[in-house]
Amino acid sequence: MPMSKHAPETPATKFLRDAGIVFTDHLYDYQPHGGTSVSSQALGVDEYAVVKTLVMEDETGAPLLVLMHGTRKVSTKALARAAGVKSIEPCKPEVAQRHTGYLVGGTSPFGTKKHMPIYLEQSICDLPRLYINGGRRGYLVGIEPQELVRVLRPVLVQVGMAQ
Repeated sequence: MPMSKHAPETPATKFLRDAGIVFTDHLYDYQPHGGTSVSSQALGVDEYAVVKTLVMEDETGAPLLVLMHGTRKVSTKALARAAGVKSIEPCKPEVAQRHTGYLVGGTSPFGTKKHMPIYLEQSICDLPRLYINGGRRGYLVGIEPQELVRVLRPVLVQVGMAQ
């Protein structure tokens, strides 16, 4: 099914509008397992500025979100230390979907089904603009990092590693 030229209305875009955040819409052809390299190339932006939303859980199964540069991966050991828990691992896709209400590949930190702690890689705050999922596969929104911090109130961490 071809994607319309109009950006979708999602729980994420509703959340952003309700919070008074100005954002730009960026549609691209989603590719399963393509990751941030596909979206950054399609949009002509640096992959470092494309922020992925990762759904993880601690040893008790409590969910949390991690926002990380597209070019970096998360050190789960460092994140567990920062979160004060024994261990953290990625959620299974179906569990992640239950927590967020979004399909994997379309997960946004805005307008999630459940409220959960959010951890933000600190260097993301230094970007002039970031691109993050808008709540649907093939759809990113562009916003200023300060706005993301203002509305999500994430815990700033330094847990990124080279991929």
